[in-house]
Amino acid sequence: MAFQAQTDLTIAPVLSRDGTGGIVNLDEKELSYDEDEKNATYSVEQLGDVDGKLGVEDEEYDWESEEFRDIPELVREVVSFEDDPTQPVITFRAVLLSTIFCVIGSVVSQLSYFRTTYAPFPVFFVILASAPLGRLMAKTLPNYKVPLGRFSFSLNPGPFTVKEHVIIGIAANAGSQGQWATYLPTNAALYYDITMNPAIALFFGWGVSLLGFAFAAMVRPILIDDPAFIFPLSLQQVTVYRSMQGTNELHQDRAKQQMKVFWLVLLGIFIWQFFPEWIFPFTASLAPLCWFASRNHKVNFLGAGRGGIGLLNITLDWSNITSTVITYPYSVQVIVFTGFVITTWILIPVAYFGNLWGSPTYNIMSNGVFLKNGSAYPFNSLLYTDASGQQVFNETKYEEIGLAYSGAQYLWEIFMWYASYISSFVWCGLFLGPTIWRIWKARRAHQAAHNDRLTKLVRQYPGLTWWEWTLLCGLPFIILLVLSATNKLWMPLWTYFVALGFGAAAMLPMSLVYAMSGYGIKVGFFNELVYGYMIDAKGSSRHPLGQLAYRIISGNVWYDARTVLEDQKIGHYFHLPPRDVIGMQIFANMIALPVNYGVMRAVISSKFDYVSGKVADPAGQWTGQDFKSYNTAGVQYALVGPKRLFASTVFKPVTYGFVAGAVAPLGIWLLHKRFPRLRFDLWNTTIFFASAATFYGNLSTGPFTSILIGTFTNFYLYRYRHAFWNKYAYICGAALDTGFNANLLFIFLFLGTTGAVMVNWWGNNADSIERCFALKK
Repeated sequence: MAFQAQTDLTIAPVLSRDGTGGIVNLDEKELSYDEDEKNATYSVEQLGDVDGKLGVEDEEYDWESEEFRDIPELVREVVSFEDDPTQPVITFRAVLLSTIFCVIGSVVSQLSYFRTTYAPFPVFFVILASAPLGRLMAKTLPNYKVPLGRFSFSLNPGPFTVKEHVIIGIAANAGSQGQWATYLPTNAALYYDITMNPAIALFFGWGVSLLGFAFAAMVRPILIDDPAFIFPLSLQQVTVYRSMQGTNELHQDRAKQQMKVFWLVLLGIFIWQFFPEWIFPFTASLAPLCWFASRNHKVNFLGAGRGGIGLLNITLDWSNITSTVITYPYSVQVIVFTGFVITTWILIPVAYFGNLWGSPTYNIMSNGVFLKNGSAYPFNSLLYTDASGQQVFNETKYEEIGLAYSGAQYLWEIFMWYASYISSFVWCGLFLGPTIWRIWKARRAHQAAHNDRLTKLVRQYPGLTWWEWTLLCGLPFIILLVLSATNKLWMPLWTYFVALGFGAAAMLPMSLVYAMSGYGIKVGFFNELVYGYMIDAKGSSRHPLGQLAYRIISGNVWYDARTVLEDQKIGHYFHLPPRDVIGMQIFANMIALPVNYGVMRAVISSKFDYVSGKVADPAGQWTGQDFKSYNTAGVQYALVGPKRLFASTVFKPVTYGFVAGAVAPLGIWLLHKRFPRLRFDLWNTTIFFASAATFYGNLSTGPFTSILIGTFTNFYLYRYRHAFWNKYAYICGAALDTGFNANLLFIFLFLGTTGAVMVNWWGNNADSIERCFALKK
């Protein structure tokens, strides 16, 4: 028996087989591929997984029946269509392991917020590590029932199940991604010498986190229940879960080999990272142009990765590379590198050496704000406390100091973010619009709930009641309303309602793109622009922290909701009770926030001078550049205001980013229609603009090395050694990210907090780690 897998690269680029995508199956067997028709043919016997098969088990299904015809072929290849309702989901061991991984992930993720480069806490590590730990607990824990009446539970309900395994990964992923809400107390401390009350900071974080669940609930009936929305990144995790749950000797032997490689790679990168991070920083940024012209300023600027553009710069520091060289489709890696080359290797030298767009008056390698003469902008002097105790804008002082200027690179970043935001909607309409319209017409024609096999399996479990949904949506609304009404967030109360409206309106279009392609759209500076015009019109409080609070509620909540939806889709694929999935996600977020807050306070206490910008970090890592960028946006859009900003000839051109974002995808779409075989649809303009908007001022080393490694892993190995790639790629990526994060945590806890300092030597030169000595001249 064989079945066809239609691979549409426009919709699911990470699931292609031609070297541009991510995963197709788990087995080492190669598959036939018709380049012209884009049809991949799989043999059921080749797709080894649970019970020797992947998705098809021991039965044959009628794929044309009502139960299966709406399920995409890509999903059929991966998921199981059988369920055992007796398997426990939320158990003592599941909750314990979830808590442990949430705490570890929260510490690592929050530390990463303050660094220039970082490797995200890998959920694949949780998937790989939780399985043997769960089985160990199943073997060693006593079969004892803890007597708590209605809430009694058994310490060991039996063998460790796949549903326990999955719920641990879902909880860990939900709680280990850091908290955007911590940006508010962080910026308050770094730039305004304000220490937010811990209770207010925590309740703001919990409110924002729960708001993400409320926003996700609005689109859940479409994105989770409808099988057409596959969530490619969820499918990646599903393949790893199912590969680890095999029971035959073939899969047990494969798992042992993978785990052996995992631990060897993890140990190797953990040891190695002491060199670029501590002992031998020179290896973090190898700048050959500086070595051959160490006294030439122009050449040093071109070659330096710290304070330069990193031309031909090679890095041996995994934090500058990360597992995106494996998880990103190769086509996406090419687009990202192209955006980097155009902005960093072309535009920056043109501005820097040509004295264009404010250079060198405004430091082109900084995302800070400047006075007209290029000195630091005294934004704190524009705020004063009035008789009522409120901080208000000082018009007289502004007339004295003038506009808040930015370097050319930051101006391009604003332009690109505007273009990316508009491009996401236009691209979605042009390339995904017909598909969405067909789905919408099918939904209207059926005029009933979905009747596919996956939905039927999940339907047997009770979902959240109407009262529970109301509580889930109402609680964050009330928490944030109280904080806004009591002036704890520096933003006018009425803007809170506008923030909710914009956040809710953006959920569906952004989620549609993510659910079908795996690419997460970034909001950029659009919400700041809206907020600035609103407070300009009403004459409201202009505190930059108010703009940041608005940004978090109206835009950044989307990033939390995206993770919520992605994990809920995994639960749907594994037939987990929706109540259990949502309950564990909320539990994980609740316990993670205090950890995030504690780590944030610890970093501010120990690294304040570095992350606030008062002292330059010699390694170029503890820069807090994300926080600085957020504060710059607050100063420009809230304190100064967009009316003043865009009246200037310096800032007015960035508004044409909206035009570029609308025209570029239309041009690509027309080219794709005219030359379909050239695959112009892979050149996603939204991804290009978003990558071009990435700020590389503090550290430009990494992209060149990443494209070299990505070409080897996701082009050469993926296309010509696919069996090897399929077996070890994600395992190695998870091990590398995990080993780096373990090293980062070790250095921070045992070296950074003790005041230990690595002595200066040839590989840790006090003047220039990269030995680009002429750069500062």
